[in-house]
Parts: sequence; C-alpha cells; structure tokens
Amino acid sequence: MFRKILIANRGEIAVRLIRACRDLSISPVAVYSEADAEAVHVRLADEAVCIGPAPSTQSYLNIAAIVEAARQTKAEAIHPGYGFLAENADFARAVAAGGLKFIGPPATAMETMGSKTSARRAAVDAGVPIVPGTVEPMNSPSEAQSVAEHFGYPVMLKASAGGGGKGMRLVASPQELQSAFDSAGSEAARAFGDASLYLEKVVKHPRHIEIQVFGDAYGNVVHLGERECSIQRRHQKVVEECPSPINDTHLRPRMGEAAVKIARAVDYVGAGTVEFLVDDATREFYFLEMNTRLQVEHPVTELVTGIDLVREQIMVATGAVLSFSQEEIRWQGHAIECRLYAEDPENNFFPSPGTISFLQVPSGPGIREDSGVRVQTEVSIHYDPMISKLAAWGRTRREAIDRLRRALDEYQVGGIKTNLAFFREIVRDEEFIAGRLDTGFITRFNERREAARRFVLTQADEVEIRRRDLALIAGSIHYAKLQRKASLHRQRADEAKNSWKVSGRSALIRQRTVIDKRAHKLRGTA
Repeated sequence: MFRKILIANRGEIAVRLIRACRDLSISPVAVYSEADAEAVHVRLADEAVCIGPAPSTQSYLNIAAIVEAARQTKAEAIHPGYGFLAENADFARAVAAGGLKFIGPPATAMETMGSKTSARRAAVDAGVPIVPGTVEPMNSPSEAQSVAEHFGYPVMLKASAGGGGKGMRLVASPQELQSAFDSAGSEAARAFGDASLYLEKVVKHPRHIEIQVFGDAYGNVVHLGERECSIQRRHQKVVEECPSPINDTHLRPRMGEAAVKIARAVDYVGAGTVEFLVDDATREFYFLEMNTRLQVEHPVTELVTGIDLVREQIMVATGAVLSFSQEEIRWQGHAIECRLYAEDPENNFFPSPGTISFLQVPSGPGIREDSGVRVQTEVSIHYDPMISKLAAWGRTRREAIDRLRRALDEYQVGGIKTNLAFFREIVRDEEFIAGRLDTGFITRFNERREAARRFVLTQADEVEIRRRDLALIAGSIHYAKLQRKASLHRQRADEAKNSWKVSGRSALIRQRTVIDKRAHKLRGTA
C-alpha cells in the first residue's frame, strides 16, 4: 500500500481523491497555484506545494513542477484526477521516469485512445461498430468534401485529439464545409496542439450512453454498467444518470461486452469510460470515444453499484487484483447528477467569477454533494467554472428525481451566479421526467421555455386587455349611473320648480278673485 500520494489536480476532484486517501490511511499531498493558496483541497491535505502562477499552463499543466513536488514530499504515486494532465501520456511517462507510480492506465493505452482516429481503428479491430466516417485524419477541405459527399450530409467534423466539444463543427451542406474545416482546425490546434480532423456521419437524435469499465494488471476487465449523458450543452455533459432510462434489458450486456472488448484491445488498467451513440429508434449503438481516466460523473455509478471507484483505482495501482468480478456487480436503484457551474443562465451561461458570500449545501436521504468550495472561496477566471456536483439516489428514477428536486431547492449560493435555477426547471420538465432524452434535449428544452414565456406574456397581455375592457365597461356603467342620477335630480328639480310655479299662480289667482269681489261689492254699494 502507498504511504503517500500526490494529487495533481484542484477543486472538487482533488477533495474527492484526498478523502479516498484518508479512507485507506494514505497521506494526501496537494499541489496548488498561487491563485489557489486558500483553496479547500489545500487545507484538507497533509502537505501542499505551490507549483506556479495562476494560469494552468504555468501550474497544473507544468509536468516538471508536479513531478518535483512529488519528489520533495517523498510521495510514491501521483493521481491526476480528470482534466489537466489526466490523459497526457507524456505526463504518465514522466511520472514513471521519476520513480513514481501513475494511478491510471498505461501511456500506450492513453495514446491509442487519446487520438479519436486511432481509437476508431481500435474499435473496428475489436469488432465494435463505429459511427460511419473516417478512421484517418483528413488533410484538406477538398478531402473532407469528398468524404462528406460519400456519406451524405449532415456530417460532423471532429478534432482527432479532441474532447469537451472543442474542434467540433456540425456541417449541414457543402457550402458550410470550408469555413467549418478551417475554424475547427484552428480551435483544435489551440486546444490540443493538433489541428488534424476526422469526419463522422451525423446520427439523428442519438442518445449519448457511456459504459464504465475497470481493468487490473492481470487481464481482468469488467464493466459497471451504463450512464446516460444525453443532456448536454455545447457538447458538454450537464446532467448524468445511472442507469439509462431507456429501460432495455438487452442493451446493457451488449454495450458492456463491446466496451470490455475495446479495453482489452489496449491492455487497459484502471478506471475508464467507453462512450457510445445509441439510435433510440433501432437501439443500434456506435463507438464514439474512450476516456482514459476517472469520469466527472463517476458518483452516479458509485451510488448505484456501491463500489468506490477511486479506492479501486488506488488498490489496482498497488498491484492488487480487482476486488470484484463481473458476476458480483449489482445495480440497485437510480442516481442522477447535476454539474453546478458558476455561470449566468440569463446571460447565455457566461462565466460568473467572484467570491462566494453565502453557501447552503443540501443533505438528507439519498443526497451526495462533491464540492471544492466554501464561503469566501474565490471562483477564479483561470479555471473551469464547475464548483460542485450534486447527485441524488432513489430506489426508483422517480424517487431520485423527487430527491434531486428537493436538494436543488435547498441549495443556495450567494455572491456569484450559478445554473441552479436552470436545473430546477429541468427536473420539473415533462420530457425529462418521462425519460425522453437525446443529445438535442437542451435545444428543445430551451424552445419549450421560450414558448412558455411567450404564452405567459400573451396571457398577461390578454388579462391586461380584459382588465382594460372591464375598466372601460365599469367606467361606462358608472358614468351612465351618474347621468341617470343627474337626470333624476334635474327632473325632481323641475318638478319642484313647476309645483312652485303652479302654487304661486293659484295663489295669485285667488288673491285677484278676492280683490275683484271686494271691488264689485264696493261699486254696488255706491
């Protein structure tokens, strides 16, 4: 067993790895940039070494500095987590050259599967179906044009060394291909130092389903089932669940067997993930790529299988045999994970760096929160804006959704914008609840949100119009009442006036009659 492991990462995954070390009574060593001097993972580790300035190219991607930090602290092994150098074969070799153990797959496996084109060739050799397209990088837009015409539009251009949606372009027509080829190649060169591209035929409305695999140094390879990763934004996964709501008892063993074949083909050791596109209508699946590392979404597999994947990674790296066989793996219940990002959903999900001023973390039955932040943590502009992962487990998918709703409502973060409100809407969306998922889910979800917003505005307009109409009617009625009242007053006044006139005239007539009688009497007397 290792006595000391250096964690070559930051944030929530560094915290996750430190906790696994604690469980195994291993002393964890952290590395950090100048910007992360007060980070949670630094405070939790037994030792911490500063490896450079804030930019990741000068710190978390600095191979020499990380290996030297391991030597200084007398660490025996290095765990890369995910991201940064986790799938860098040169880093794995540098670790070995420094007399240390790299907790991950062999460098050769990382190289083979790190190139999307060589990975596709390996899948073909293993007898696993791939998305129709090229298995070699293309040299020019004209070559891409010829291949696209062969397979038919739409097609997808992808970076050979790519990942995370970088260097990827959807091409719907020949007129779009030249500019898409140039922009995808430029982006790939900036992100990966490799501008080469390959081409795939677009599978319409596919599900993105991945299989977790695990191997040891003795040739034992198993799969731990699938994760549904179809809910993506800009080709980045944001919600993952295990198992897939597709509910096909025959699909898991078929895909699992295919994933194990690919892992065996490259002598894979450790935790890895084989990703597939699944045609929801036919249930046919196609190899997409392999991630030669621990996945961000590994907690949902751990919650459903009960297997600690990080602990198993460490044990296998010490030379231990896998602690479980394929027959011993059981899947119980359902788990769903949301990736919490410091970003503003109302501003096109623009990053929201800043200081966390308030933090209320959910808990309770079935809730797991993997986080690398606390109150007063500075969310830096230099790194990925993901600050935590929230997962919920339930005996059924519906129970998991109910618990996730409750947890999302409890979760409060102050000082920065987050995508919490976005997730609160997703878990209440009828299509999500029904499990009708594919890689176009977010696009349709946004369209439904916009339609609902327009409906609400229309209803509000109608209510306002009705309110104004009612006000006009009420005003008219009130005016009519006032007019009638005034008319009655006038009539009564007129009647009163007429009565006065009649009375006055009668009195005058009577007075004159009396006078006339008196005058007549006087004349008679005379």
